Amino acid sequence: MSADAAVQWRPITAEDGAHWARLVLAIEESYGTEEYLGADDLLADLRDPDVDPERGTIAAFDQDSMVAYAGLRASPSVTGRHDMHLYGGVHPGHRGRGLGTRLLGWAELAARPLHEGRYGSRPLALSAHCPAGQDDAVALFAAAGYQQVRWFHFMSRDLTEAGPDGPPPAGARIVEYAAELSEVARQIRDEAFRDHWGSTATTAESWEHFVGYEALRPAFSAVAYLDGLPAGVLIAHEYDAFTEATGRRESYIATVGVTKAARGRGIASALIRRSLAAARSDGCTAATLHVDAESQTRALTLYERLGFTTRSISVTLIKDLTGQQRPGGREHRRLAEVEGSPRAIAQIVEHYGVDLVGRQVVGVQPLIEILGVRPLP
Repeated sequence: MSADAAVQWRPITAEDGAHWARLVLAIEESYGTEEYLGADDLLADLRDPDVDPERGTIAAFDQDSMVAYAGLRASPSVTGRHDMHLYGGVHPGHRGRGLGTRLLGWAELAARPLHEGRYGSRPLALSAHCPAGQDDAVALFAAAGYQQVRWFHFMSRDLTEAGPDGPPPAGARIVEYAAELSEVARQIRDEAFRDHWGSTATTAESWEHFVGYEALRPAFSAVAYLDGLPAGVLIAHEYDAFTEATGRRESYIATVGVTKAARGRGIASALIRRSLAAARSDGCTAATLHVDAESQTRALTLYERLGFTTRSISVTLIKDLTGQQRPGGREHRRLAEVEGSPRAIAQIVEHYGVDLVGRQVVGVQPLIEILGVRPLP
């Protein structure tokens, strides 16, 4: 059966958590990874202040099962080009049906009005990632015009044996993370990542969402001070879905950063050693993190020195949409007539910001395929 006849498309809702989690599990297993997320973890994305669930998510359903999905996350701030994050995937049993191509087409359409509502006429690009060895996914992105730009290591460290320990650096004080330290932690994070590739400053709202995850583990997280001044932050998560799937507990270091003024004083090493010891003491058997292979702070080398080894590598791919004509621009091509036109046209306008001329969709083939239309003679 063709995908056109079998698949229904709509935004992801809070009622889709179980379907979504099953799909993500199947995708991760096909990649050979163990980055498991549960329904609650995924649904937290719908509450992200930088995600618009209605206009910025979509899922494909085949016989009541979610078989593909995608979402867009705006950057909380920009200084130049807006690199909007695209995430998603296709169930391994439904690949080869053109669903991935449709998701990429949808993303370009949906991103534009979301971007313009936040950042007006600033340049726009879509940024996505996939396992570096997933040849079909890499080829899909390449065919859609994405360029490989950066590689990230997913690293892990065994916690079944105690690691190196030691006192904090001279003049340093490290305290367990608590809610009242949220703003200090945010300011440290923004200063630490100011000169990192692809990083932008957070907002108070986006940061509160990040540290408000149920997966947050304050005992594994910390804020560091050097000579009385805020100097470093480490935020760690633990995902129950991973434990349910594997029977093991794992601490994920979601972010670790040191202000530029405090670099070279051993703050990052001290934060990580403290986090590993706390996680091990609490029963975790491993710790994991992601790191930019080309980090200018030589973070990859630091993590290797602390006992982390690379488990997998992902590639970040970017498609610059700057200068591309927005659907509904000067050249109106009469491509299709929407079936069930009043409701479908309203859906196009509301969710995708596509301009219409009467009952005609303006020159957007991916949208035509997604919403189910028939070509005009």
